[in-house]
Amino acid sequence: MPTADQIKALLSSHAEGDEAQFFSIAMQIAAAEARQGHGKFAQELRAIIDKSKSRSSVAAITPIPLAKPRGELADVLSASYPKTKLADMVLGKALEERLLRVIREHKAVRTIRSRGLAPRRKLLLVGKPGTGKTLTASALAGELGLPLFVVRLDGLITKYMGETSAKLRLVFDALNQSRGVYFFDEFDSIGAERGLGNDVGEIRRVVNSFLQMVEQDGSDSLVIAATNHVGLLDRAMFRRFDDIIEFDLPDEPQIKLLLRAKLSGFSTPKMRWADAAKTAVGLSYADIVRATEDAIKTALIEEREVIKIGDLTACIRERKATITGGSGSP
Repeated sequence: MPTADQIKALLSSHAEGDEAQFFSIAMQIAAAEARQGHGKFAQELRAIIDKSKSRSSVAAITPIPLAKPRGELADVLSASYPKTKLADMVLGKALEERLLRVIREHKAVRTIRSRGLAPRRKLLLVGKPGTGKTLTASALAGELGLPLFVVRLDGLITKYMGETSAKLRLVFDALNQSRGVYFFDEFDSIGAERGLGNDVGEIRRVVNSFLQMVEQDGSDSLVIAATNHVGLLDRAMFRRFDDIIEFDLPDEPQIKLLLRAKLSGFSTPKMRWADAAKTAVGLSYADIVRATEDAIKTALIEEREVIKIGDLTACIRERKATITGGSGSP
């Protein structure tokens, strides 16, 4: 029988996620059982351990220990462990299906790779600001139990010739070493069409570097690029992505769902959801959330738990006026 120390060490290594130590102690227990003449039991233990090892060697959809980027990489990547899920978002049916397909393929990565194929892992998200592109990157990381590495453009793009390409190389080296979701926001900053801008030569070098690196990348990491200005991207970029996913402004039914979700913790008697949604048409998800939060703050300041239709529509019109510079009237 295993000793008390072995049991404690086994539980401790499991709690800390130290898989190598866990298997090592388990093998020690199996060896001790064999020495005591319990050959059949020892053999069964080894079979269980070998089976577990073979499963864990596959790129599983389990949380990966998040190591902070160090050295030069710390200036280029910021890391987090999102808890966001697709269920936290209000999505159109078609968009939800496309994102679920990406998740399903990554969860079946072992089967897909066994046939010489690869899951969708290079995504280009396009659409207006505030339509959910950044939140989607967080949700995919949350669904897959992977860390989210956001590429910091202020650390990536420099004025020195060749330095941006060198830093891009650091990012692609990292995504081969640490599986995760790597998010390039404002992607048009590095993927602009060759021939645009003042420093044409440097732009061409950066675009060519990215094209070459993303083409050669065969890691299990998910690479996501997002842009509000798809027309600025170099045409060659589109062929390097497995999927190009468009994000639109929410329609009235989606706005109603979003408003209800954001106000679920408050009393909303006589709330005319259809009227509020109609007033908010033309706003992005992010702007609707901000308007809703403004209405909540109004109620909190006035020390009440009730959100009135007047609070909500006034904040929605104010948000529209802020964006358009007009009156905000529908």
